[in-house]
Amino acid sequence: MADVTDMDTPGAAHEAAGERIEDIDISHEMEGSFLEYAYSVIYSRALPDARDGLKPVQRRILYMMTDMGLRPDKGHVKSARVVGEVMGKLHPHGDSSIYDALVRLSQDFAMRLPLVDGHGNFGSLDDGPAASRYTEARLAGAALAMTEALDEDVVDFIPNYDNQLLQPEVLPSAVPNLLVNGASGIAVGMATNLAPHNLIETIEGAKHLLYHPDASVEELMEFIPGPDLPGGGTIVGLDGVTDAYRTGRGAFRTRAKVSIEQIGPRRTGLVVTELPYLVGPERVIEKIKQGVENKKITGITDVVDLSDRKNGLKLVITLKTGFSPEAVLELLYRYTPLEDSFSINSVALVDGQPQTLSLREMLRVFLDHRLAVVTRRSEYRLRKRRERLHLVEGLLIAILDIDEVIQVIRTSDDAEEARTRLQQVFDLSELQAEYILELRLRRLTKFSRVELEAERDQLNAEIAALLEILGSKERLKAVVASELDQASAAYGTPRRTLLTGAVARPSRAAVSPDAMQVADTPCTVLLSATGRALRVDRDPDAPDATRAAPRATKHGAVAARVATTVRGELGAILSDGTLHRFTPVDLPLVPGASIAFSAGVKLTEYIGLTDKKQRIVGIVPLDSEEPVGVFTAQGTVKRVVLTDLPARPEFEVITLKPGDAVVAAFPAPDSAEFAAVTSDAQLLRFAASAVRPQGRPAGGMAGMKLGSDARVIFASAIEADAEARVATVAEGSDENALLSTDAASAKISDWAEFPAKGRATGGVRAQRFLKGEDRLVAAWVGTGEPRAIAADGSARKLPEELGKRDGSGSPLEHSVAFIGEAP
Repeated sequence: MADVTDMDTPGAAHEAAGERIEDIDISHEMEGSFLEYAYSVIYSRALPDARDGLKPVQRRILYMMTDMGLRPDKGHVKSARVVGEVMGKLHPHGDSSIYDALVRLSQDFAMRLPLVDGHGNFGSLDDGPAASRYTEARLAGAALAMTEALDEDVVDFIPNYDNQLLQPEVLPSAVPNLLVNGASGIAVGMATNLAPHNLIETIEGAKHLLYHPDASVEELMEFIPGPDLPGGGTIVGLDGVTDAYRTGRGAFRTRAKVSIEQIGPRRTGLVVTELPYLVGPERVIEKIKQGVENKKITGITDVVDLSDRKNGLKLVITLKTGFSPEAVLELLYRYTPLEDSFSINSVALVDGQPQTLSLREMLRVFLDHRLAVVTRRSEYRLRKRRERLHLVEGLLIAILDIDEVIQVIRTSDDAEEARTRLQQVFDLSELQAEYILELRLRRLTKFSRVELEAERDQLNAEIAALLEILGSKERLKAVVASELDQASAAYGTPRRTLLTGAVARPSRAAVSPDAMQVADTPCTVLLSATGRALRVDRDPDAPDATRAAPRATKHGAVAARVATTVRGELGAILSDGTLHRFTPVDLPLVPGASIAFSAGVKLTEYIGLTDKKQRIVGIVPLDSEEPVGVFTAQGTVKRVVLTDLPARPEFEVITLKPGDAVVAAFPAPDSAEFAAVTSDAQLLRFAASAVRPQGRPAGGMAGMKLGSDARVIFASAIEADAEARVATVAEGSDENALLSTDAASAKISDWAEFPAKGRATGGVRAQRFLKGEDRLVAAWVGTGEPRAIAADGSARKLPEELGKRDGSGSPLEHSVAFIGEAP
């Protein structure tokens, strides 16, 4: 290479002026610069920290808004002001990137738990937000849980870009934000994409792992069954989710929530009320129009977007006369974003290094962070309370000998001498002496002494509590779990996304409506006592094929079991006496040899029940001429044949009296016997044939004579001469709870010991109450094995031996909410 001094170049001119020019190998320079750039993008921009689930820009926004005092109870400020503060003090990048991050933190369709409360146009699924000068923002309530106790030395602080200010390396994060809100980002050579989850479920899973460090992914999925997307929708098939939870990588399909409705006298339409994650209605409409123009989609006449801020999303797709709605819907799932896929790539920073994390690892990192935060906070509070206690004890000494203290101070030449003499005379520390010198005269009252003594006692109690936390791992875990429960109660919301088993999809070559429909194979639909439903494939020649070996799985108590087909029509009967039609085609499919209701879905959500006060009391087939029995809390019984039903999706099957409610609904053939159990432990057994079938509007007839304040809590139909069992659980009412030494007592009796009586009579005693007991809280009569569960679905143990019909029960260790049949 020629000497640069011999070349007529700008470089030579600069060298001649006294500057130094070096020759550098461009390959080495590119390698070094690229590595620095890659590290900066990975660590400082694109990937979230596994502890708080935030990227640096998001963390800086929340910290700066906290520093600005933009709490939820304060007024909104211009977003441009927030952006300016963040950019000027912590994030020396363009204002657009900061504002984009701020906007995403406020969008409820992108974040399952928004951390910023935006005011103004913050965009939609189809449109971007207004400029930062037009919008306003403040922290959302959940952000307080992310930044709580930042001033108590719970995390390390690092310098900002110019070493003038400090910023937190990570936020305390009292919620598992990485899983709850998910994340997405593209770095150099890697990317991350995590789906949002339900806060309540995620916290329950974290608490389980906190107390069971060796818990498997399968155990955690009992609490975290799958993602919970902000816009709702349906996740079809959980195999990909399971893979992602195990390995950190996987994919799943999401479908829109679509119902088939009559939108005119002779018009059928598809009504879309929920879309897959981050899919907007305009994009769906555009794809539908393209599919119709390309003749890939047929049978559609019009698409109208009726979405608004009050009623939410609503797309109405009008169908041509004569076209099968199910077949058109399958075409829409295939060619439009009504069905979309989501790929999970759980990459996050752990100790500054990017790692692909499983579900267990993500929860473990979060829990370790929370344990460290609570430990550091407790150490800080302990230190501060000891310092304050030291000063309070000094003040108490001064107040007790205040005259002598004043004399010492008055006879001292200066403050230094006064401080030294106070230390010597009263055996005080330098801090205590200095604090006494600063004492105001108004603190010398008798009342101030009482206040100081109360404060001393309070400080001693708090110090003891903090020492207990720091000295016991179990106590530390209990504090972490308690704070997680508080966050769950404050910010948790019900699940929005429905989880279903995989639905068979037709081949792309198939275009006929029949070929695109799910095969109408035999199956059995199971409803748990806690309201979860699923379906099991059934061999029509083996009616007991769905029964599995009993095991203590969560929610594992069957309340109803109906044999049907995948596209068969069933009816869910509610406590208000109405029946809601549904088909089991989208219910989760589980193997018959291992039934786990944790994989099921809440049937109330599946049928779209909006009234949370109503509950499902039974499911029945709608293609049978066999009568259905209905029993109410006030003792009314009715049998109704569900034929010639109206075309409406819901209708009444009994007219209830004021204050009454349906407690059970079940098939009731003439050959069966009714069994009804009341809260005062009476059981009535009478022939079903004694109740003549009535029409749907009828109000039924007297079924059982009830005692004062008693009500029917369980009813069923048992085949005559069947070998059945009766299970009951007794407890004391709230006002008498202190009289009993046991949580509850339970008894299992032989059905044959209960005599048959007539309709509208009183029953016979099914369980003798122990001292403090005055009611039955759960009962069951059936031919299988009884299974007891708690309100959260956890299994409870029942006595193994049979008791006398009118005998008392055996004490239980835990309370029981439901009894059903073992799967």
